[in-house]
Amino acid sequence: MTNRRQLLTGAAGIAAAALAGTNAARAQTKLPDAGPLGDVWLGPADAKVSIVEYASMTCSHCAHFHETTWPELKKKYIDTGKVRFTLREFPLDPLATAGFMLARCNGNDKFFPVTDLLFAQQRNWAFTEKPVDALSALVKQAGFTQESFEACLKRQDIYDAVTVVKDGGAKAGVDSTPTFFINGQKRSGALSIAEFDKILEPLLGQ
Repeated sequence: MTNRRQLLTGAAGIAAAALAGTNAARAQTKLPDAGPLGDVWLGPADAKVSIVEYASMTCSHCAHFHETTWPELKKKYIDTGKVRFTLREFPLDPLATAGFMLARCNGNDKFFPVTDLLFAQQRNWAFTEKPVDALSALVKQAGFTQESFEACLKRQDIYDAVTVVKDGGAKAGVDSTPTFFINGQKRSGALSIAEFDKILEPLLGQ
């Protein structure tokens, strides 16, 4: 009886330890390195807090975040040097992949201007009868011609690079968009600025 009790106690301890390890893994995720095209960071490299967002260009929750929370988050934390931020590609459909490819084709300095434009105008291209035509017309505001638009979407290297980032995100536990990793801690959903305040202030010592 004693041996059996000891065995059960030991098994319970192992299970508890395994569970604790799982919870710790959830709390602090080792994110994959940047994809072949690199991360495009906003904010200083020595900021106390880093935020990695995985998003899809056709995700309405992502567009809502970039419309409502992003401007205040940038103004309050990124522009003040407290936080650095990057957006990583996690396209949920071919149209979202096309959007990210267009954001990458003209160099990393065009990445945020294009993604900002596509999120802001999402309902005018992603949810139309002819989304590719609408996307083509929209990115002409960012300097594309019809020829450069078509050439960009034929680039296998850009397509492959976006796919590498998405696959890395999936391995890190991303299964919906937007998903944020704040100093490695996973948070899913279009967080409000109040929710970010609650997360960021303790990390910043505020």
